Amino acid sequence: MTTYRAVMLTRKGGPEVLQVVDLPLEAPGPGELRVRVSAAGVGATDVTMLNGNYPFAPKIPFVPGYEAAGVVDAIGAGVSGFALGQRVAALTVYGGFAEFLTRGAEHFLPVPEGVEDRDAAAVILNFATAWQMIHRVAKVRGGQTALVTGASGGVGIAALQLLRLAGLKAYGAASASKHELVRSLGAIPIDYREGRLDTLARRAEPGGVDFVFDAVGGANIGACIRSLRRRGMVVGFGFMGAPGVFAKISMFANLFVGARLRGRRGDFYGISALYRKDPRPFREDMPKIFELLRNKKIDPVIKYTFPLLEARKAIELLISGSATGKIVLIKGVDG
Repeated sequence: MTTYRAVMLTRKGGPEVLQVVDLPLEAPGPGELRVRVSAAGVGATDVTMLNGNYPFAPKIPFVPGYEAAGVVDAIGAGVSGFALGQRVAALTVYGGFAEFLTRGAEHFLPVPEGVEDRDAAAVILNFATAWQMIHRVAKVRGGQTALVTGASGGVGIAALQLLRLAGLKAYGAASASKHELVRSLGAIPIDYREGRLDTLARRAEPGGVDFVFDAVGGANIGACIRSLRRRGMVVGFGFMGAPGVFAKISMFANLFVGARLRGRRGDFYGISALYRKDPRPFREDMPKIFELLRNKKIDPVIKYTFPLLEARKAIELLISGSATGKIVLIKGVDG
């Protein structure tokens, strides 16, 4: 084999700019692994990359795909600790929507027996994000309370499960149609369409919650701060609600400064920035997440699977807003 197929982001635009292309199959360089991809997760970050402004992706054209699992196909010089045929997974950030992925060996982690490749790929972004927000940023304790916005999204689903395992009483803000899902994850649903978030949160917890994990950002930050008890903490992630530069400046000022002025704390978590700065926390946390997955204590809630190279259809579904649960591309499936 001299070539392989991949889904290339060819220009800025919508899902239509994703095209299947043939690329040369090259041997891994020193310190690298070449992996035959068997599964790749699809998430909101892959959608963000379509506009060409995602700071941790290369310049267009490139192959997207933030998280992937597969089998070691070739090993570069100087690499130890891996074997041909070994199952591995990685926080790829880009490159996962392809039949093969070549990257430095330090980015790959073994997938343990008892964990399927599709499940391994599905937990990398969402569960690592939720785990690190909960345990490394917020440092939660059993018996505390937490509110998760965007509770039916990928990170929200992960956060509710991990908060339950940590012994917290959790509330999930979601539309009424998603309340059954929120309850199934051990949380109490709040319908954000019924009124102001802080009013609804304090109706359930009059003294305020200990933590808010907020995916929305924008004007929602103020409501999150007002939902907190004194010295409580809001942790922002993702942030879908502030598209403009000035809106973002105002939002982060409110998160960091506004929260403090109100006697609360604010922080922002971004998995890619932390991983680039120091990959050790990710390498320490993923084995714990895989172990929870192996013991069936967490569920990535995979609702849709597509063939590996049908990323365009998967992202169209994600953009439509009709999908609940995780979308995964899998080699060898028919959809």
